[in-house]
Amino acid sequence: MKHLIIAVAAAPWGSASILTISWMYIAMMGADGLTEATKFAILNANYISKRLEKHFPTLYRSNGLVAHECILDLRAFKGTTAEDVAKRLMDYGFHAPTLSWPVAGTLMVEPTESESKYELDRFCDAMISIHAEMTAVETGAADAKNNLLKNAPHTADQIASDNWNRPYTREAAAFPAKDLHDYKFWPHVARVDNVFGDRNPVCSCVGMEAFQS
Repeated sequence: MKHLIIAVAAAPWGSASILTISWMYIAMMGADGLTEATKFAILNANYISKRLEKHFPTLYRSNGLVAHECILDLRAFKGTTAEDVAKRLMDYGFHAPTLSWPVAGTLMVEPTESESKYELDRFCDAMISIHAEMTAVETGAADAKNNLLKNAPHTADQIASDNWNRPYTREAAAFPAKDLHDYKFWPHVARVDNVFGDRNPVCSCVGMEAFQS
């Protein structure tokens, strides 16, 4: 008798239990709560888009507005990429938003309804500061290859090392915003070559000989 693969939670052999998270969120929020959350999510995305419009244009606006997310366009900059910005955001204490999707060279920011205005402003301030760093590279005020963005993120080991031969200060590298002196997230790993890693996979599992009896 054939065994049919029946999709569970939209994937063969997927876990249906994951659906309980969505169901409980909807059930606990109710119609009014979901409406309110949606309003805040849309408001937060438009707040970010508006605050950053002089530094990073937003794609796919309708009547000047976006929905629950905004796609910041970084493609016009010369000398730096969206990936550089994503890495530099770690120095500011942020995990980067969605990178280069659905448009290459962009950051898709989806703040959701849960972010406070303080956190939204902290992110916008970081992006405005990074814009100045990008401009410095573009104008030649900063070295094209050895700069804050190309070397980001900066680890504690690098900052504490006696061997510091970069054309910018440790302060600029690790503490580009004032509040980082009180609450600092230290990236554990410095810049890696993502393309090299994708093209040269390394298997960390044991060899097949370990399974031979």
